[in-house]
Amino acid sequence: MSTKLVQKLDRVVIRFAGDSGDGMQLTGDRFTSQTALLGNDLSTLPNFPAEIRAPQGTLPGVSSFQLHFADHNVLTPGDRPDVLVAMNPAALKANLGDLPRGATIIVNTDEFTKRNLSKVGYVASPLDDGSLESYHVHPVALTSIAVEALASFTDLTRKEKERAKNMFALGLLSWLYTRPMDGTESFLKAKFSDKPEILEANLAALRAGFHYGETTEDFAVSYEVAPARMDAGTYRNVTGNVALSLGLVAAAHRAHLPLFLGSYPITPASDILHTLAGLKRYGVATMQAEDEIAGVGAALGASFGGALGVTTTSGPGLALKAETIGLAVSLELPLIVCDIQRGGPSTGLPTKTEQADLLQALFGRNGESPVAVIAPSTPADCFDIAVEAVRIATTYRTPVIVLSDGYLANGSEPWRLPRTAELPDITVEFATEPNAVDGSGAPVFHPYLRDPETLARPWAIPGTPGLEHRVGGIEKADITGNISYDPDNHDHMTRLRQAKIDGIADTIDPLGVDDPTGDADVLVLGWGSTYGPIAAAVRLARATGARVAQAHLRHLNPFPANTGDVLRSYQRVIVPEMNLGQLAMLLRAKYLVDIESHTSVRGLPFQAGELADVIAAAVASVSNAPLEEAAK
Repeated sequence: MSTKLVQKLDRVVIRFAGDSGDGMQLTGDRFTSQTALLGNDLSTLPNFPAEIRAPQGTLPGVSSFQLHFADHNVLTPGDRPDVLVAMNPAALKANLGDLPRGATIIVNTDEFTKRNLSKVGYVASPLDDGSLESYHVHPVALTSIAVEALASFTDLTRKEKERAKNMFALGLLSWLYTRPMDGTESFLKAKFSDKPEILEANLAALRAGFHYGETTEDFAVSYEVAPARMDAGTYRNVTGNVALSLGLVAAAHRAHLPLFLGSYPITPASDILHTLAGLKRYGVATMQAEDEIAGVGAALGASFGGALGVTTTSGPGLALKAETIGLAVSLELPLIVCDIQRGGPSTGLPTKTEQADLLQALFGRNGESPVAVIAPSTPADCFDIAVEAVRIATTYRTPVIVLSDGYLANGSEPWRLPRTAELPDITVEFATEPNAVDGSGAPVFHPYLRDPETLARPWAIPGTPGLEHRVGGIEKADITGNISYDPDNHDHMTRLRQAKIDGIADTIDPLGVDDPTGDADVLVLGWGSTYGPIAAAVRLARATGARVAQAHLRHLNPFPANTGDVLRSYQRVIVPEMNLGQLAMLLRAKYLVDIESHTSVRGLPFQAGELADVIAAAVASVSNAPLEEAAK
């Protein structure tokens, strides 16, 4: 039994970094699962190269996984890691600038060869030249110790044994932060059930890392982080893409509709296709289409046939889907389009995050082509936003674009599984019989005879007797659905389609404002994945005594009905965005309010400290304004 000291911490930020072939994503994912089992709140930030296999040991090939876990509510993956596990010189060099003074660095010394050092521009080893004196450095021969621990596995090559170094590192960190390894052992047993020797080697490396921490003199202290207080319920760790997938399935069941996904693989949306493809037993059908246009076409066809049609993509694919989304607007059929945003333009930064597709989602089609646009705020919120998307699409017979992004898609957090009774009933009523009579009194079906409350047209499944009607992209006459080139009818139909989208605001919650003191002069307004960094920054600002309010938009078209009133209630409104100010521009134009934009397009989420400085400056300027005016 270990007699080493155990120190209690309230929070830790760890970053695993190495070559893209070193298994850093798997290591981080398993450490995250272990942490979730302990009941800590957490947030993660996987960060990996776009290249399938970048040159080994180079800066472009560095892959990292950051995890922030705590005994309290966690809002972001953390600004700066407390601990860096660097598997090679490239990982050290790529991440060293993010570390605060005094951070802990665990280095795999086996990889600090002259050749590997030269690949990243090191003339001398940073382990020897004194450049790391500001940090607590633990040099560990991770590779060779792992190989030695597997000496009895004579059927494995040295290269196969070396691959287990990530499991050794995971075992070491599991000891260091008192993480249980049962879940990882079960995972390995399932993953390598048909490869018993590989399984036993990975288990041996994992346990060797744990025992190394117990016995080595290099680590004198281990750490504990107590569970966080959470609402009662059953929790699981979930990424945004998985939560979005599960939300779509749950919503389809609540709507009593089969779910059809037509999709073309594209980073970072592909995991939704992968997840839904494994859920066939829940009434889900998936099709990997030959291209983006075929994917959305199949999804719209499924909606026409009475299913819930869904398509998934990222920014480049959304552009290709634009014409078919416009067709869905004209047909007035439900369609869910999940845009998992990434850095652009064009191919851009496939594995990095950005939220620059807002204007494309709103206006990226020909003609007046309004659709509903909504955005999740956290990985777990992706479930709720999927349910909301289905509610809007089926109630109003409209396409709905969900704007998630790479940060939410790949990041994870604990998610409380909802009970079925907590989900809204969004049962769909199809048209089953004629809804009008002709001049002779005979029953007829008018496909554009609208519900007076929602302005939605009837949804008639093809083949229903007596409900034959035209479909297509050419303008239809109001009520009858006949092809029409009449100018007044086109103007009327255009305004009806816009009014239908505007009417969605009647069934969404007002924009809520977090303003504890009720007298803040500064409001920080966000949308999408900026929620966590903004909330963390507001928390930091309030800790210094600053009076600042926070609000977050989930519905971007239409905006909540009270949005204008909220914006006009504050002297300064700051809108942080991972673009060049798209929401800020929309708010200025619609509400004539002086919105202040704070932007970043670095492929990374905002840091809470950065936004806290922006908030502090804004609060100070408002506080000093009366003094400056008096001085004049």
